[in-house]
Amino acid sequence: MADSAVITGIGTVSAAGCDVDTLQTAFAGEGAERRDVDRSAGYHLSNSARTAFLVDDADLKGLIPPLAARRMCRPSKFAVAAAKLAVDEAGLREVSAHPIAVVISTSYGPSMITEKLIRQILHEGPEATSPSLFTESVANAPAARVALALGARGANITITQRQAGALMALARGSLEVLSGRAEAALVGAVDEVTPLLHAILDRFGALARPCGSSAELARPFDRQRNGFIVGEGCTMLAVENEEAAVARGARILARVRMTGRAFDPQAPPTNWGHDPGVLARALRSSLEEKRTPSTSIDGIVCGGSGSRSGDRLEALVIQEVWGGGQPPDAIVPKAYLGEHGGALLAGAVLAMSGVRFGPTPGIAEIDPELSLAPHDGRELSLPARVLVTSFAPGGASSWVLLERRNR
Repeated sequence: MADSAVITGIGTVSAAGCDVDTLQTAFAGEGAERRDVDRSAGYHLSNSARTAFLVDDADLKGLIPPLAARRMCRPSKFAVAAAKLAVDEAGLREVSAHPIAVVISTSYGPSMITEKLIRQILHEGPEATSPSLFTESVANAPAARVALALGARGANITITQRQAGALMALARGSLEVLSGRAEAALVGAVDEVTPLLHAILDRFGALARPCGSSAELARPFDRQRNGFIVGEGCTMLAVENEEAAVARGARILARVRMTGRAFDPQAPPTNWGHDPGVLARALRSSLEEKRTPSTSIDGIVCGGSGSRSGDRLEALVIQEVWGGGQPPDAIVPKAYLGEHGGALLAGAVLAMSGVRFGPTPGIAEIDPELSLAPHDGRELSLPARVLVTSFAPGGASSWVLLERRNR
């Protein structure tokens, strides 16, 4: 079994574009541009949220052959494009000649194709169900398409644990590599935003709405936060055995030092729990197992999104793990790119690379109940260890500790 897994490549598709340079620009500024969601179908309430971080499909041209694109749902296109970019950056060659695993998380799967399939069944009857629509309606369609496009012959896994899924995918991909079942793994998170999904999330009270004269803003960990801005896209990472990556001269972006997860049994199915105790104990246990005190961690990248209960739980868990000490200011990628679509993974890897992050968008007054301060735009020193955390409604939670290889 290999000693450690490392990240050697990143590929992104987001509202900021399809390359790391434009993503860095978004993180360094006020985030990617938000656009109005199509309301013509009548799904939305009159006073509903209106914007989301949406991918410009024109950015995908050149990354996917037109004939292949015709057979793919949008999440599959996102995933294939991001996977190709990650493979190119990692310098992996002849993917089909080696056992390469694919592990992708998704919160909602191919929403648009699912809607089309259900509409077809309702209006034309079950016997009219299109096989091509069905194969692209399932949650594991993006992972399957990545394997087909790149010839990846290792395990093909899809994780559906909402916001906690992205870090679980990184953990599972690392395990595939560490166990020797795969020489490398392509891991990531993908989701799309459709008008129906946007309207449903708004009706559940999940999305940020205008506050007084202020526009819709996520405001993570802010006193006035009232929901998140949903986003779409995909981030894919190339994960390899460290020894093999070093032997072939790969550029190592980060070492995966620790992964962990836990479940909060008190959390309702559609919301976060209120007691941070069980999750804090699990996170502390994960760090202790790797002999990593919180004082040795000099960076935090968290899944805060603007949710009142979700941000509160995450901040209190981190506060308890630090045991009364002050944790580092938190980088909050979802404030720049939106909830879902791989923003957390992209922000975590770029934070390890010393990329500049501008002031966290939407922050006016930090919630006094929470000791976690979002990054204020000050220049950050190159971190040695970064803790990445994410907590999902329904009780799932996950975390990853990344570190620089020269430690």
